[in-house]
Amino acid sequence: MPEFNKLSAKLMFGSGSPAIKESRVVTVQCVSGCLSLRVGAEFLAKHYHQHVVYLPEPTYGNHPNLISAAGLTLKTYRYYDPKTLVLDFQGLLEDLGSALTGAIVLFHACGHNPTGVDPTCQQWEQIRQLVRQRGLLPFFDCAYQGLVSGNLDDDAQSIRMFGCDGGECFVAQSYSKNMGLYGERIGSLSIVCKTADVARRVESQLKLIIRPLYSNPPIHGAAIVTAILKDRDLYQKWTNELKAMRDRLVQVRRQLYDSLCNKGTPGDWSHIIKQVGMYSFTGLNKDQVDFLTREYHIYMSSDGRINIGGLSSKAVPYFADAIHDAVISSLPSSTLA
Repeated sequence: MPEFNKLSAKLMFGSGSPAIKESRVVTVQCVSGCLSLRVGAEFLAKHYHQHVVYLPEPTYGNHPNLISAAGLTLKTYRYYDPKTLVLDFQGLLEDLGSALTGAIVLFHACGHNPTGVDPTCQQWEQIRQLVRQRGLLPFFDCAYQGLVSGNLDDDAQSIRMFGCDGGECFVAQSYSKNMGLYGERIGSLSIVCKTADVARRVESQLKLIIRPLYSNPPIHGAAIVTAILKDRDLYQKWTNELKAMRDRLVQVRRQLYDSLCNKGTPGDWSHIIKQVGMYSFTGLNKDQVDFLTREYHIYMSSDGRINIGGLSSKAVPYFADAIHDAVISSLPSSTLA
């Protein structure tokens, strides 16, 4: 659906995007965010001179599978500091500063999965400058637009910084979360090129890659997205609901943080309210996670990651009790004394 592609690019890069106005953006409908990433990786494996991709450490668990399956080589760059529970910005700059010239760098546009830790706008600008200076190729995964700040434009700022500086970039876009269309498998891949002529050539090559992968994407999800994006009233309702969902995520974070503080749970839990989006690295270790499963029948990733969206306000007191008990039980007996 050409209209879907046009509206998706506008949502991502903004209505005033110079790249769109200059016909330098090519967008293709893909099977959700995963195949958007895979199609982009396949294109790079076939047509880009550098086959090394740097992933943030940690990253979404399927990223290595999707990218390595295309034959690209994986490396990592520092992103999250598990000791301080914040962005390791200096480590990030050092690793990208020493990255192979021309290498591909995967970024989470907003709502980093699994940590919930994002760079600030000022940090993104430093990253952009470094990426362009080093001749690196940015590849954004954008799965949570609107669910981080509650504002679609604000959540796309990292991408728009790169999209308007005249350089190239890739963007994988998913509507699974922000439109609740997980089962429809609807997303897109957009590539910002240096010229309109290059964009036309890229589009033809993308079609050649897509044909043997899945031939054609499903139409129903694209029709839903298109109907919402092109209708002013539906668009307004959607953005209002997105804001409400985002506000609930913030409320649940605050409720959990307050509950742990009120209980006097050992440790600093402020990272829960500093993190953003759907996910949180709780700071719980594997033994504590095992304790939650064994004693409270609470299940989460062994690294302590939780989906805030799956936590109801009603369940927060029980969850906070469980965390408190897990932390207390893991302390040395001398500390308790």
